Amino acid sequence: MSIELVEHPGGVETRPGSHVVYDLEAGEASLGAAQVAGPALVWELSGAPGPGDWVVRCDRVDFPPGGIAYRHVHPGPGIRRILSGALTIDRGDGEPRTYREGESWHEGADDPVLATASASEDTAFVRVMVLPAEWAGRRTIRYVDPADEDKPRLQRAAVLLEVPL
Repeated sequence: MSIELVEHPGGVETRPGSHVVYDLEAGEASLGAAQVAGPALVWELSGAPGPGDWVVRCDRVDFPPGGIAYRHVHPGPGIRRILSGALTIDRGDGEPRTYREGESWHEGADDPVLATASASEDTAFVRVMVLPAEWAGRRTIRYVDPADEDKPRLQRAAVLLEVPL
């Protein structure tokens, strides 16, 4: 399974198929055929495994200033794109990288990351993940250190779309 993110600043019209369309102005997501007059994001999904084995999820995650998602993993790959603010991603294998509005990054299944939001402004990103079907309707964040599960989680995730592939 591969995922590619394509930006469409002047709008987009898609045909039925394996892609998620996000309307940047309306904050809405759809799968397959869609028409967006303004700026949009399209995640193209290819090489999908057998039917019923996977779900695609699009959600938005919002952090208050200084919010932290302690080192964690997710059970499926995905591409995230910053909507506002800035988020520093530390993969634990070198220099942390700060992503700002309009920038995106890929996280693989079970890739551990520590995410720290801007100290001075709200931060938000939208992501599309491909998840094993057993994760449908469930929170996917799993902390590397079980003690982090009990720490305050200031980030809030809102699922915009979740459908079987």
